[in-house]
Order: sequence, then structure tokens, then C-alpha cells
Amino acid sequence: MGTWGTRGLRGSLLEEMVNMTNESYRTNGLALIQKVPTPITPIRIDKESRHITLAYFDQKSTVDYIGAVQGVPVCFDAKECKTDSFPLANVHPHQVDFMEQFEKQQGIAFLLLYFSARDTFYYLRLSELQIYLKRAENGGPKRFHYDELNPAWFLSPKRGVQIPYLERLQMDLNERDGE
Repeated sequence: MGTWGTRGLRGSLLEEMVNMTNESYRTNGLALIQKVPTPITPIRIDKESRHITLAYFDQKSTVDYIGAVQGVPVCFDAKECKTDSFPLANVHPHQVDFMEQFEKQQGIAFLLLYFSARDTFYYLRLSELQIYLKRAENGGPKRFHYDELNPAWFLSPKRGVQIPYLERLQMDLNERDGE
């Protein structure tokens, strides 16, 4: 069980950018993606500001976002990496399990990675994540490096959209359909 107060604002900029992107997609009728709230139990509340200053997570969360893109069920998690090396420990087994079950129900599951030092986003398909996880299980590195990633899956900035992941989602769908 994690402590909420010790995590500070980690990932809040990324979350804000994803939320703005999702709002843009919703406004334009392209997608309806919702942030999945993480249930917490407050332990300490500042009486003046009425803000929670310490809390515990009630349960393991699944993924950060879930919804539909023009009839396609979608779930994803957003992860930030400050270096060129992404530790696989940042993706928890219960999250991978949820994403695998989601795809068994004909949904699409992926990670949105933000390499903050490079100000670069990457669409990491579940299938690609599974390759890195399997490699680690077999004694390989417990991380993957920026240079290992397929250049085709990096996100290119688009006017009016913070993190334009829908184009990569379309590529993902096309690959699955054998196009």
C-alpha cells in the first residue's frame, strides 16, 4: 500500500497534458477518455486549507485512463521518464494483467511514455511492452532504452493537441487488422 503524500506532484504535468488532449478529442467528437480516479483513504487533512496532506491508496489501481475512440474500447497508462532508460518496475504486474485482460475483450491497451529530458512522447503498444517484460524475465535488463524504441511510434506534435496519440492508435489498429 503506497502513501499518497510522499509522491508529491510527480507526473502532474504529464497528467495535465493528457487531460487537455483528451478534452480536445472529446470537444471535437473524436474520443471519450476519462481519468480513472485512484481511491484513497485520507489520514491527515490541513484544517485551514482543507487539503489532504497524507493518505493511503485503498487498492491497486488499474490504468490511468479508459474510454472509447469511435467505438473502439481504449485503456492506457501515462508514464514519465526523466532519463533515456525506462525501468520496467514503473509498470506494475496488476496493470499489465489488466491491460492483457482488456485486450482479450477486443480493446486496445497501451502506455503513453513521456521522456521529459527530450520532451518526447512515445506510444508503447502492449505487445512491445510484453517483449521487454519477457526479456527481463529471462535474465535480460529490467529496463529498456530510448534508442531501442521504434521511431515510427514516437508522437509528432500537432497544432491544438498536446499529445496526439490518436494517429498512433490508428496505426496500432491497422497493424492488428493486417493493413
